[in-house]
Amino acid sequence: MFFASDNAGPAHPSIMQALIDANAGYALPYGADTIMERVRARIRELFEAPEAAVYLVATGTAANSLALACMSEPWQTVFCSPVAHIHEDECNAPEFYMGGAKLTLVGDSDKMTPDTLHKAMAAEETRGVHGPQRGPVSITQVTEKGRVYSLEELAALTGVARDFGQKAHLDGARFANALVALGCSPAEMTWKAGIDAVSFGGTKNGCPGVEAVIFFNPEKAWEFELRRKRGAHLFSKHRYLSAQMEAYLTDDLWLTSARAANANCRRLADGLAGIPGVEMLHQPEANIIFAQMPRAAHQRLNKAGAMYYVLDGDLNKGDPDEPLPCRLVADWSISAKQIDQFVEIAKG
Repeated sequence: MFFASDNAGPAHPSIMQALIDANAGYALPYGADTIMERVRARIRELFEAPEAAVYLVATGTAANSLALACMSEPWQTVFCSPVAHIHEDECNAPEFYMGGAKLTLVGDSDKMTPDTLHKAMAAEETRGVHGPQRGPVSITQVTEKGRVYSLEELAALTGVARDFGQKAHLDGARFANALVALGCSPAEMTWKAGIDAVSFGGTKNGCPGVEAVIFFNPEKAWEFELRRKRGAHLFSKHRYLSAQMEAYLTDDLWLTSARAANANCRRLADGLAGIPGVEMLHQPEANIIFAQMPRAAHQRLNKAGAMYYVLDGDLNKGDPDEPLPCRLVADWSISAKQIDQFVEIAKG
């Protein structure tokens, strides 16, 4: 009963087998391997972007930080939500790789709106040389609260960025989960909606550790290569990144895994919804649930060994009926039996 994070789930057997297969013989290093050639071609095909620049790194932090560094100048500010991963969970890595560019937090929710974004962007470049200049917008899809931007919402945000002469980045750590939730194509959720660069996640969806960075306009390709090397994220034995990504994309495994994760989340949410005292804080739209449950339910689950995050309150002291908020994340591998067991224990 592990719902702490989709980072904690196992790698898919097909991807592990691909790593074993790639381990035979010799391959050119630093991304010159033949597997990477196939990966690049496949990603360009999937995204309907034949000129796209495609690169691989091992972590989402590297993908976001290096992409944003190519899209901004040190005197600029990047606009993002106050709970964006680049703000809350990357130890100022974006600012480090961007050479000191700052982040401007937009609104008070996981979702930016055109109005809040316009207000935030309009407030910058008002003090001449003394203040930060406007930089790109970074959008998280799926958001950190488990919600999904519609295609119309994405286009509206990138439209605001364009109005101010800026580009848009998509943090797609859970890109596949959002895509299957929307039922659209990769192109529709990215460049057709005005996105200029995307961090295309694999690690949370069955890969041991690989993320793709895609620039739809290849003008930043050489700069990214230099920044990746200078930032110590260019793998010598790059074929092991390439092999993961190729297996991830083969036979649409990336979509199959995301559908399984989202379906597991729906099964869990449906089971919890009928329990007295359980309330969804945000309607689950992909593979993450934010809910509150009575302290007594949390205590039973904790005693049974369930792993997830209680976000606030003392688990062991207080009124057993007091609701405590929690986060539950379903990955592709969790079984229906484990989900149902969690629900039954929560019921008491």
